[in-house]
Amino acid sequence: MWMYLGLLAALFLGLHNLCKKYAVQGNEVFPVLLGTVSSGFFFVALFYLLSFFYPEYTEQNGYNFQELSWQMHGFIFIKSAIMASSWVLAYQALKHLPITIVTPIRSAGPFFTFIGAILIYKESPNVFQWIGFFLIIFSVILYSRIGKKEGINFKRNKWIFAIIGATFFGASSGLYDKFLIQNLSLNPQTLQFWFCFYTILILLVILSITWFPYADKRKAFKFRWSIPMVGILLQAADYFYFKALQDPDALIMLLSAIKRSQIIIAVVIGGIMFKEKNKRLKLIPLVGILIGVFLILYSNN
Repeated sequence: MWMYLGLLAALFLGLHNLCKKYAVQGNEVFPVLLGTVSSGFFFVALFYLLSFFYPEYTEQNGYNFQELSWQMHGFIFIKSAIMASSWVLAYQALKHLPITIVTPIRSAGPFFTFIGAILIYKESPNVFQWIGFFLIIFSVILYSRIGKKEGINFKRNKWIFAIIGATFFGASSGLYDKFLIQNLSLNPQTLQFWFCFYTILILLVILSITWFPYADKRKAFKFRWSIPMVGILLQAADYFYFKALQDPDALIMLLSAIKRSQIIIAVVIGGIMFKEKNKRLKLIPLVGILIGVFLILYSNN
């Protein structure tokens, strides 16, 4: 069951990435990021208010919010700091790079998660999972060669380093999620609510330095309806992802790989929507990544 929840998370993540690309095109990145996280927070806050006024109803329907100690709040704040770092880097990269380059590089996330799952959680991949793992990495390297055809030098382009950094922080957050949900027994909605709350606080500090004081930057910001949609779709994806992690049999390295199937939406639909180059050529490493994900998924049976 947790694998199918992972696929639902991938579906919403793919749609989220399309909206995100549109939201940042020719726009100020930090206020867009604040807008997306805030809209996601308000979406979850509706359920929080529902649980406050109708506690019995929400508890019966499995959507109750937990009361947390200060120590638990500290653990959630750490996650917010990790993901805020990832999103700041990812949004900047997405503004300056094609979505058909950014999303596949982010698909290398299983590389970091795979290593962390082995070292931290002692998860044991089999031979086919190792093959799938390296196939994903090899496919991402192929994307770097295709990127050169579009004038993107992977060794010198700072936005490439930004998206790699974002991928590392995102994978670290994924490993940390397993600790929060399985070891600390946080339920998805409680984690989502407080995670968004603390991320907003962090972003407000960043914007108070980089955006609020500058009138020209404030005027350059363009509100688009895709901005709140990014936040809502992300919360939907996170909910299914966290629900999957609640299953004690869920393996974080496999769940991370399942989420990579979102690249189908980004590369195929995104490439058409944003009229990006070399779409057919990018299908070759895309197939490699999908085969790698398939091997990781089904070799566990």
